[in-house]
Amino acid sequence: MNPTGIKSVNVDTTVVFENVVPLPIRLFQSQCVTYNNEILICGGYHNNECYSYHRLKNEYKRICSYPINIKLVGHCVVKRVNQNNLNNVTLLSFGGFYGHTLAMKYVSVWKDEEERIEIKKTKKSNRWLPLIDKHNKPIRIGRKEDDYWGMRAVIGGSNNHLLFISYSPNNIDVYNLDTLQYINHTILPTESNEICYHCFVSKPKTKIKRDEMLLFFAKTGLSIKYNEDDNIFQFEKLQTGMTIRSLLYYAYVYIDDTILCFGGDGDSVMGTSNTVHKYFVNGNKWMTFKCTLPIPLWGSIGILSEDHTYVHILGGQDETGNNTFTHIKTNLKHWMNTESAIEKYLLIEEEEKREIEQIKMELEGTKQGFHFRKLKVGFFFKKKQNSFFTCL
Repeated sequence: MNPTGIKSVNVDTTVVFENVVPLPIRLFQSQCVTYNNEILICGGYHNNECYSYHRLKNEYKRICSYPINIKLVGHCVVKRVNQNNLNNVTLLSFGGFYGHTLAMKYVSVWKDEEERIEIKKTKKSNRWLPLIDKHNKPIRIGRKEDDYWGMRAVIGGSNNHLLFISYSPNNIDVYNLDTLQYINHTILPTESNEICYHCFVSKPKTKIKRDEMLLFFAKTGLSIKYNEDDNIFQFEKLQTGMTIRSLLYYAYVYIDDTILCFGGDGDSVMGTSNTVHKYFVNGNKWMTFKCTLPIPLWGSIGILSEDHTYVHILGGQDETGNNTFTHIKTNLKHWMNTESAIEKYLLIEEEEKREIEQIKMELEGTKQGFHFRKLKVGFFFKKKQNSFFTCL
């Protein structure tokens, strides 16, 4: 029993997280996408190898390597699906510190050999090739002045044809994948910090020509809405959790109006983290779970299985600074259940931390003449029915 009177629930991490067969290579800052029962691993920091992991077989198969002249540092990979043929998948790899723009027509490496050979006769599949226009000229996504190191991108649009690119220091672009042209550049209303290796996810569409995305990095939290007809953005600032704002390079996934964040790299005091955070889109609130990753990790990637049952966490560096073979998975049911008492306590704790921060800001602004009426003094003496605390 903890001081609040709530029974603490000690969850066995080994039950919540399941070990998967280790990665065939050490991975750090990798990029992954899903394809049916496969997770496609598309390189990583100074690592050009690409593999397919089959979830049902629990095995890996090599796909290919990036061209030898390509150096991967902070690149991005997205998947574009042909809406008329869901098995027709194109992977787009671009950006990073050195910059490149490549595309791959993917055919499952788990198909029968004869079937793969027949497909390869008609298409150049499972190879990273330059993205070309209708005149067979290579296309580069990213202008000379753009800093695409650690950028993040998602695909949207009414025809799955718009590439939304968020990148340092505070930019968001819209790139039309049909015309191969930029159609919008806008400055993000971030806090004082730059964005890099940030959390950037798209929400399911509620309207055909409306896209909504969420972005988090340090103290910056944004809801980003894009109107395809008018080609304009709208922004709304969101809360950032008191603990997660100190973390960078964490793995994340979006599912059912929540974002789950795993691990991350903190300051010299916090170090590499093993914490798991959850953001509630409806309610604009954060919480921290008591259950943690089996080991501290940063620079991992989180990927949601296509059947939405498991989150896979791949690669990353441990607290000693070594790139890992880590591949673990966790069932979403452990993280998506109705709030338990301890979760509610942690939510309230998070809200109180924000109120303390707000009071500090108000005090800073009233140094030359206090206005006590503006301060939220009621915070210090909460009603018993509204909190687990009666007095702080």
